[in-house]
Amino acid sequence: MHTQLSKTFQSYFATTPLVAFAPGRINLIGEHTDYQEGFVFPAAVSQGIWVGIQKNGLTVCRLYSMDFAQEFSFELDFISPKNGHWATYVMGMCALMKQSGYEVAGFDMVIGGNIPVGSGLSSSAALSVAIGTAISGLFEFEIPKKNIVLYAQKSEHLYAGVKCGIMDPYASAFGAEGKALLLDCRNNNHMEIPVDLGDFSLLLVNSKVKHSLADSAYNKRREACEESVRHLQAEFPEMLTLRDLTISDLEKVEKILPTTLFPKAKHVITECARVHEAAAALQSGDLKSFGKLLNASHQSLSQDFEVSCPELDFLAEKAQSLGYVLGSRMMGGGFGGCTINLVRKTEYHDFQSILSDAYSRQFAKSPDFIPVAIGDGARLV
Repeated sequence: MHTQLSKTFQSYFATTPLVAFAPGRINLIGEHTDYQEGFVFPAAVSQGIWVGIQKNGLTVCRLYSMDFAQEFSFELDFISPKNGHWATYVMGMCALMKQSGYEVAGFDMVIGGNIPVGSGLSSSAALSVAIGTAISGLFEFEIPKKNIVLYAQKSEHLYAGVKCGIMDPYASAFGAEGKALLLDCRNNNHMEIPVDLGDFSLLLVNSKVKHSLADSAYNKRREACEESVRHLQAEFPEMLTLRDLTISDLEKVEKILPTTLFPKAKHVITECARVHEAAAALQSGDLKSFGKLLNASHQSLSQDFEVSCPELDFLAEKAQSLGYVLGSRMMGGGFGGCTINLVRKTEYHDFQSILSDAYSRQFAKSPDFIPVAIGDGARLV
């Protein structure tokens, strides 16, 4: 991709680009906890977004997307993001850098990537972080990684209209090869946890569905968590979010909350605990316990938080029934997308054959299989 992008840049702009890369991410465990300032456990992957950039001496930024085979230009003094357009991510990052006092000047840019579409590997966060890394490197701004992460998140909020958490851009920026990040979404600090899977490896199974209720359901789950906090603060005056409660508080929480709210709160409280247990299991090399936590996470997301769907439940349950799969769960916001599976490497072919046949019979479509390896975070190439 690096070579291809450089050639494309040369053909369009007749100069040699500075190239930046930012990876996509997986989340090992810790779903729907970030907006309650909870804990998540992401890792960067080898797939990602490449950005070639070079100064052009103009007040115009000229862009080309290899994935969309589209050109786009905009004036730095008249940034007007277009909803749903890939160039919005470039304009959003430029606008936020300028607001922060960085003197961004005209540049040419080519963007390309190898993140599978709809895979849940967070291509939009990787794109924003790659853009930020490229611009910072080109103009020698030396913007701290955490600032690039915050710009990426704010750009999604303000310009792409997506109220995302901090996890996706954070994992893309701070990822480390062979390590997952135990990330505290309250203080935005992390610990690196070595991930040695031995004879096993991580494999995503893409359900290739995305149900239309995903966005509205996400907002409702978020509101349910916030309402739960309001109910609970009289009994737990020190709490700010559900992340401040522990499993030992669940009995009291169940007595206080309406039956419509308790399962949602229970998921967040237990999922935060599972993140810490998963980190401890990987640190001690206990892959069986780690796998059981993946299964428990799926059960909680499906039954308590209700963000799964028949396709994800089918894939997770089928995988969990196989002796060479240590764990399987839905990954991401839910209602479609991927499951993440801990599979013995020697059984990859059998795993793919069994799941593909069973899924095709049940849903009349074939899943995609995406091997993932834990890689480094954003950098100049």
